[in-house]
Amino acid sequence: MTKIFNISSDATETDKIKEAAGIILKNGTVAFPTETVYGLGANGLNEEAVKKVFTAKGRPSDNPLILHIADRQMLNDLVKEIPVNAILLIDKYWPGPLTLVFKKSKLIPDIITAGLDTVAIRMPSNNVALRLIQESKVPIAAPSANISGRPSTTKAQHVIDDLNGKVDGIIVSDDSTIGVESTVLDVSESIPILLRPGGITIEQLESVIGQVLVDKGIMHETEIVQAKSPGMKYKHYAPKAPLKIIKGDTPLVIKKINEISKEYQSQGKKVGVLATEDTKQSYYKDNIVISMGERSRPETVMLRLFDCLREFDKYNVDIILAEGFSEKGLELTISNRLNKAAGFDITEIE
Repeated sequence: MTKIFNISSDATETDKIKEAAGIILKNGTVAFPTETVYGLGANGLNEEAVKKVFTAKGRPSDNPLILHIADRQMLNDLVKEIPVNAILLIDKYWPGPLTLVFKKSKLIPDIITAGLDTVAIRMPSNNVALRLIQESKVPIAAPSANISGRPSTTKAQHVIDDLNGKVDGIIVSDDSTIGVESTVLDVSESIPILLRPGGITIEQLESVIGQVLVDKGIMHETEIVQAKSPGMKYKHYAPKAPLKIIKGDTPLVIKKINEISKEYQSQGKKVGVLATEDTKQSYYKDNIVISMGERSRPETVMLRLFDCLREFDKYNVDIILAEGFSEKGLELTISNRLNKAAGFDITEIE
């Protein structure tokens, strides 16, 4: 049976946090809020506890996890060294939505890193997450708190829908404030490599440390033998219905989506359209049209993206047609999540 903990964003319910931390220390599993998405946590130093996370999610064992910490002393114990680039980024962005990949210490079980010699670590800024880690006194291994492959969870109800009865505890608190998983940067190499875009952009990273390379799998379908970060190897974030992305100049995209939707409707299919505030009135009224947010404010799209994908499930649509985004700034993050959700089913309009 899953225990539900209602905890406010200021984390003043000390007894409830201690009880949830007790579950972690007894090698159980607890879903908890962060500023990015909700996470499903377990004792990151105990192999048996971490196995329960993989089981609850149905997550492949070769997909590494991120360790969540509450202070820099925890970091010192988990890694072999902290490069200068990492120190600069930690000073700027921790706590916050940035995960850094280091050479790991012997303290970390292989199950966390899928056998790699590197480990992904971040310090969340969410008060409830930090208090849970502090009370647990161990790093918490936590992927997103959803069934593997499904859209990530940004609201407590999403977590309950996916994992109630499969985990030991769920902390119900405020919605995520960013809406997508953290940026992941590998600082174990001489030139850092962006492995997953998130709420901190490559432009922001480069303003602090200079050159950053970009893993080609971020935007293109590639064969990955061993993923160094979550979100790299498998189809992720997918709604129940197939998702197709249409990219190009906005007027041409609108025209193409209307053409495709008319064709699907002629086959008796229910069509969903993932639009923006700017375009939502441009599509046929008999489609299920949901706005992600304002294209001119991509942070609003990031915040709503996974919620929108889950919303289409409620309408039982047969197909979802989504407007594409660019590969600059936060739009790179949005494009990455949409591409993965669509299995790279992308039509470019010229």
